[in-house]
Amino acid sequence: MSQPIFVRMSSRYELRGVSATKEDIHKAIASLDKGLFPNAFCKVLPDIAGDDDTFCNVMHADTAGTKPALAYLYWKETGEVSVWKGIAQDAIVMNIDDMACVGVCDNIILSSNIARNKNLIPGDVIAAVIEGTQEFVEGMNALGVKMMLAGGETADVGDIVRTIDVGITAFARTKREQIIEAKIQPGDVIVGLASFGQSSYETEYNSGIGCNGLTSARHDVLSSFYRDEFPESFDPDLKMKLVYTGSKRLTDDLPSEVTLRQAQGDSAQGDSDSQTTIGRMLLSPTRTYVPVIKELLSELGNDIHALIHCTGGGQTKVLRFAKGIHVIKDNLFEPPFIFKLIQRESGADWKEMYQVFNMGHRMEVYLPEDQAERVISVARSFGIGARVIGRCEASDTPSLILMTSSETIEYQGL
Repeated sequence: MSQPIFVRMSSRYELRGVSATKEDIHKAIASLDKGLFPNAFCKVLPDIAGDDDTFCNVMHADTAGTKPALAYLYWKETGEVSVWKGIAQDAIVMNIDDMACVGVCDNIILSSNIARNKNLIPGDVIAAVIEGTQEFVEGMNALGVKMMLAGGETADVGDIVRTIDVGITAFARTKREQIIEAKIQPGDVIVGLASFGQSSYETEYNSGIGCNGLTSARHDVLSSFYRDEFPESFDPDLKMKLVYTGSKRLTDDLPSEVTLRQAQGDSAQGDSDSQTTIGRMLLSPTRTYVPVIKELLSELGNDIHALIHCTGGGQTKVLRFAKGIHVIKDNLFEPPFIFKLIQRESGADWKEMYQVFNMGHRMEVYLPEDQAERVISVARSFGIGARVIGRCEASDTPSLILMTSSETIEYQGL
């Protein structure tokens, strides 16, 4: 039997039509106005109501990325329509957790935008996405995070969308004094909030996968069965050597030696002996940290110098906001099982893995060292693992070092 030929993940990403760093997008928007707080995690606008002194507006739009393609495969193979509810959560969280990074954790208006191929995506799938949206909003309201649904649009655009795309636009009006603009300082420590485990407001174990890197996760982990059975799930112009090149089926059980406690490390919650499938691990809904951040802002206020959501760019995301700072992450979480599986199936090196995926923590809090334990305590009160994962030093140019269990990885500023 011939051995698989591994192509660098960055090359695979580009050949599959996606990018972890989105250099062309950032170049395209480089000349645009950066808003009232230029180094904020997302753009902050003047108040639409005309209050130029006290209030401002934050508007954000994002989607669940290519994760719906994975949900499509799982639904087709198992018939479980409920999996689509998680896709609704994915799209919402990719918006509200970015907004939380600038201090917006309440009174958020959401509007959905669903584009589907009606010949492949029936009404019960749309109903599940809408129900998932409603259930998530109700859950956040119960936790004291006020959200409102403003309706949305469902478009039948089969000539453009192969299966389904799920997007959300979010809007909030808030006081300017509450905005956090990233101002990372020498001497700050970094508290990482785990992306995996089971928080007090989640109903099941979360693998930590989130919404980034799912093109790689899908094609590098899943087998050619999906290429042959579901050709509508990928771009027909892709080279076949890049399509579903892994060894797994979505219905495969986890390896017998992998228990949830082994997978979630020091963030263990819930039943440590229960097993799940590869598909369920890949489709874990993206965890929101907004309830945690709302409490952190109430307790710590100006002591928080930056909040970084490790989405596009993975663990290198901070380089877009580190001005004159050398970031050292030397106490990272052990990568959860799902990321080890992706690495093993893809053959990617760890430098690429840490640039594509969150690898175990998806939210970072930058603040003085003497306040770190308060962050950890609040996170753990929600059942979320947290630890000091690094520190910051002064530097002429932004840079990042990751010290993993096996190697030291360096990245230069963007």
